[in-house]
Amino acid sequence: MVLLKTEDEIRKMQKAGRIVALVFEALSDVIRPGVSTYEIDRIAEKVIRGEGAVPSFLHYGTPPFPGSICASINEEVVHGIPDRKRILKEGDIISVDVGAVLDGFHGDAARTYPVGTISREAADLIRVTEECFWKGFDKAIAGNRIGDVSYAVMKHAEEHGYGVVRELTGHGIGRHLHEDPDVPNYGKPGHGPRIVPGLVIAVEPMINMGTREVTLLSDEWTVATRDRLPSAHYENTIAVTENGPVITTKVDA
Repeated sequence: MVLLKTEDEIRKMQKAGRIVALVFEALSDVIRPGVSTYEIDRIAEKVIRGEGAVPSFLHYGTPPFPGSICASINEEVVHGIPDRKRILKEGDIISVDVGAVLDGFHGDAARTYPVGTISREAADLIRVTEECFWKGFDKAIAGNRIGDVSYAVMKHAEEHGYGVVRELTGHGIGRHLHEDPDVPNYGKPGHGPRIVPGLVIAVEPMINMGTREVTLLSDEWTVATRDRLPSAHYENTIAVTENGPVITTKVDA
C-alpha cells in the first residue's frame, strides 16, 4: 500500500534528508587513498547522531546490517559492509549509501566518489549515473507513472552502453525506510503506479560499466557485478508536490 505524505510529514522528511546531505559534505573531505571504510562509517555516524538522528541502516534487515552506512568499492554495487581492513586505494571508486531517521521519518541518498585520480572510464560512469538520476527526477511529476521514471533512467544508461541493475530498485520511503511502490531503474513509459502529490520515493540508479548481471557475496549483504567491472550509485529522496518534484536530501531542504 502506498502511503502518501502530508505537507507536514514532507517537512519532517526534509529535516531527516538534510542530515543525510550533511554526511556527504563531511565525507567529501575524507575520502582519499589510505582511508578505511570503517573510518568513513564512523565519521558518518558521528554526523548523524550529532544532529539528533539515528542511522537508518544500522542493524537493519536479516542478518542485521553491522554498519551505519553502506560502503561499496569498485565492482560492489550496493550494501558493502564497512571494515577496518578495507582500505581505499588510488583509482578506486566508492559508493556510499546513507540513511538517517529523525522524528520518525527517514532520509535516504547515495553518492559515488572518486578516490584520488581515477580513469576516464570510471569518471564517465559516475557522471552518467548521476545524469540518470536527473533524467528520472524530471519525470517524477504528478500525472506520470513510475514507469516513466524507470524508463528515463534506463534509456540514458543504455544509450551510453552501460548495464542497468534489475534485481535492486528504488522505493517508497517515509516512516519506514522501504515502502511501496518499488521504483525500478528499468521499465516502460506509461506503466506502473500513478505518480500523485504526496508520493515520496527514493530514486537510485545503480549502473554497471559492463553487463547488468550481479551476484550476492558470501557476507549475505554485498551485491557485486558478475563480471567484476565497476558500478556506480546515485540516489536522492524525492517528494512529489503540486508544483513538481522536490529533493528532500539536500542541505538547504
